[in-house]
Amino acid sequence: MANIRLLSTSMVQATTDKVTDERIELTQCDLKLLLVDAIQKGLLFLKPKSLEDQNSLIQHLKTSLSRTLDCFNPLAGRLATVEHDDNTVSFFIDCNNAGAQFVHAAADGVTMADILQSVYVPPILHSFFPLNGFLNYEAVSKPLLAVQVTELVDGIFVGCTMNHAAVDGSSFWNFFNSWSEIHRGLDHISKTPVLERWSLLNGSISPPIRLPLSIIKNNLDSFIPSPLQERVFHFAKGKIAMLKAKANAEAATTSISSLQSLLAHIWRATTRARLFEHDKEIDLRIFIGLRARLQPPLPESYCGNAIVPGIVTLRTREILEQGLGFVALEINKVVSSYTKNKVTDALASLLKNPSPLTKADFGRIHSLSISSSPRHNVYGTDFGWGRPVAVRSGPGNKFDGKLTLFPGLEEGSMDVEFSLLPETLKALGNDLEFMDAVTI
Repeated sequence: MANIRLLSTSMVQATTDKVTDERIELTQCDLKLLLVDAIQKGLLFLKPKSLEDQNSLIQHLKTSLSRTLDCFNPLAGRLATVEHDDNTVSFFIDCNNAGAQFVHAAADGVTMADILQSVYVPPILHSFFPLNGFLNYEAVSKPLLAVQVTELVDGIFVGCTMNHAAVDGSSFWNFFNSWSEIHRGLDHISKTPVLERWSLLNGSISPPIRLPLSIIKNNLDSFIPSPLQERVFHFAKGKIAMLKAKANAEAATTSISSLQSLLAHIWRATTRARLFEHDKEIDLRIFIGLRARLQPPLPESYCGNAIVPGIVTLRTREILEQGLGFVALEINKVVSSYTKNKVTDALASLLKNPSPLTKADFGRIHSLSISSSPRHNVYGTDFGWGRPVAVRSGPGNKFDGKLTLFPGLEEGSMDVEFSLLPETLKALGNDLEFMDAVTI
C-alpha cells in the first residue's frame, strides 16, 4: 500500500484576544495518565463532491479549529512543571496559546475500500495520526492537541491526537463534535466545556498535587508490545439483544446491560483463543466514569479526566465453564459497586498513591483492557460533508489484549477494535460461537 505524503504542517492558535494566562492544575485522575500515550481517534468521510480546491478546505478547517480553541483554550496550551524543594514535582496546563498542530497529508492510491474492506486494520492507518510515539508528560514541549487531515482517493480521514492527561474520552468527543459544529457554521456549540479542574473530592478548585520526582524518572519504561494485529468486529443491535437476554436468563436477573453481556461474550472467546492454563487468574480492566457518580455530579461537559480504573478478576475455568451469565454478572457487580462511597475512596487512594500508570501496567499478560465507549457521539461529528462512515483508533496505547469500543453506524450496534497477537486474532475469527454474534 502507498506511503503517506506530507503536504504541510502548521500551528493553529486560538483567537488571541480570548486567551488568558490561566493555569489549570491537573487532578489525581489526570496525573494517573501522565506516562501513557495520548488518545488517538479518527473519522473516515466520503470526499465532498463539492471539493474543488483542497487549499480552501484546509484553510476552512484551520479557521474553524482556531475558533473551537477559543472554547477549549487549554488544548492550545502546554503542560508545565514546578519542581519543589522536597524532590517533588507538580504539573499544570499553561494556557499560553502556543497552539495545536495541524498536519495536511495525502495517502496516494489509498481508497476507502482499503480501510473498510480489509479483514485486518491496514498498518498504513496508523500514519493517519500525528504525534505518534510521545507520552503525555512530553507535552511540556509538544502540543496537547494535534490533528491530521489525510486525503484518500475517494475519502478524507480526520485523525486527532489529544493528550490523555488533559482529557478523557468524553472530553475528546465533545471537542471533536464542537469543531465539526463550528466548521458547519453554527454560532454556538452544543456543549460548552467546563474548563475548571475540581479536586473531585470536595468540589473546590483543584490545588497542585505533588508527585515524587523519582516516580516520573523511574517509571519511564521502554515497554515494547509484541507484534500485533488489529481487527474491527461489528455487533448488530439484534445480536447484542440476544446476548443480553441469554446473560440475564442464565444469571436469573434483569440487571445485566447490553455492554456487560457483550464484554462477557468477548472475554470468554478471547480466553478460549489464548489457550491459557486452566486455573490462571485473568483480569478484565475497565474505566469507571465518574461524572454521574460523584455527589454532586460533575457536569457532562466537564473537560478533564473523570475516570478511575476498575478490575474484574476471574479464573480461566470460571470464564469457560460457568457460562455467559456468570461472567456478565461478575462484570455487573464490579461496575455496580462504584457507589458514592467507593468512588470517594478510590479518589482518596489516588491522592495517597499518585504513581502514574505505565504502558506496561496496561499491557499485563493475561488481561483484557477496555477503552472508549459506545455511548460517545461519534457519528454526530459532521463537518458538513455528511456523517462519518467509520471510526478508527491510532497506534497509541496498543498492546496484546486491548479492546477499543465504538458505537456502530447503525443505532444500537457496536464496533469493537481488537489488538491481539496474530495467532489469537486468527483463532478468534475461527471461533464459531464468537462469530455467531458478529455481523460480517
